[in-house]
Amino acid sequence: MSTIEANAAGAAPRAVTSDAELTTPKYSREVVLFTMLAVMLVMLLASLDQTIVGTALPKIIADLQGLDRLTWVTTAYLLTSTVMVPIYGKLSDLFGRKVIMIVALSLFLIGSATSGAAQTMNQLIAFRGFQGLGAGGLMSMAIATVGDLFTPRERAKWQGAIMAVFSLAFILGPTAGGYIADHWSWRWVFYVNLPLGVVALFVLIFLMPNLQQAMKNARIDFIGAALLIVGTVPLLLGFSLANVQWDWGSWQIIGLFAVAVVGLTAFFVYEARMERLGEKPIVSPSLFKDNIFTVSALVTMMAGMAMIGSISFIPLFLQGVVGVSATNSGTLLIPLMITAMGGSVVSGLLVSRFGKYKVIALVGATVAILGNALLLTLNAHSTQRDVEIIMLVLGLGMGTSMSLFTLIVQNAMPNRIGESSSALTFFRQIGST
Repeated sequence: MSTIEANAAGAAPRAVTSDAELTTPKYSREVVLFTMLAVMLVMLLASLDQTIVGTALPKIIADLQGLDRLTWVTTAYLLTSTVMVPIYGKLSDLFGRKVIMIVALSLFLIGSATSGAAQTMNQLIAFRGFQGLGAGGLMSMAIATVGDLFTPRERAKWQGAIMAVFSLAFILGPTAGGYIADHWSWRWVFYVNLPLGVVALFVLIFLMPNLQQAMKNARIDFIGAALLIVGTVPLLLGFSLANVQWDWGSWQIIGLFAVAVVGLTAFFVYEARMERLGEKPIVSPSLFKDNIFTVSALVTMMAGMAMIGSISFIPLFLQGVVGVSATNSGTLLIPLMITAMGGSVVSGLLVSRFGKYKVIALVGATVAILGNALLLTLNAHSTQRDVEIIMLVLGLGMGTSMSLFTLIVQNAMPNRIGESSSALTFFRQIGST
């Protein structure tokens, strides 16, 4: 027996498989390459839209007005994309990955086209929310598809590649958004998705294998989906609007968090009842009885907090304290993102080669903690080079450990890849907020 092994290697005993299962390809090379091309394209599009719009907002405001609703252009997308992640994961387990990814990409492209054509700020906010309905599926389905497409050992390097695309989007987004807004029109920030998305759509339709057959008599958990929305939307709104529109202690923010607690409690109570009755809940509470999933979800959420927190404040420090003059914040983050991409790819290759990930995950987490600790040493006398060196360390740590926890969960829960992968993506989004 050979495996991405239990205990010493960090995997669960349930994931133990034979050498043949670990190494025998599931699909032909042509099918794999074309499918992964489409998957990485849609992952790039969904991730890019989280960052590309920010630098184009001044042009959007100048054209559409509505400065008072500025934050909602981003918040609407964040809300719908986050809340749809676990819903798409369960739907893909019920009806198959291919059809759900095609639906998600179609919604995303329609949302992109209508956002680009918006004539008022209210229209843009509504269309961005619609675009997010598709984006949530693209991110979760991309990760789940890797789990279906490859053997356990091959998943490692491809999950690393997926996370490298995620990191690349954070480099390209702010830079591309500013360039497009300055040299073309802010509308092309959205229209640029269309040609790439159409190519990906055709590849998915004609070349992607079904991966997973739809379940017979599959039923959608509509009540669970509604309760998830009732719990998640106020939670995200509370984090997004606190200290922006209202104070943390205001009745509005406290009210939002109170509704979130009630909604999420009702969601988990209802889902537990569904699971006891043998139905198919959106998120099975039994997932959290598994220590592998619970630890992975917690670490993934903290990684999202660390990554977005760093990305948000390092450019402010460089420009406000160090005095760097930059046309956009994206170029300042290149050192962090380069090592994040490199760490993600290398860690995937190492796991693929040696079949062990516990040590790699611990080393990555340790390096990430060191990078965050080094941020505490920055002061008014720090130079740009000081910040760049710290970003290299921080990016390496985050990139090394970020993709491994998805791999760990997929190998531990091979029959619940869609649900478990999307749940991890959901917690990463919550942490980012």
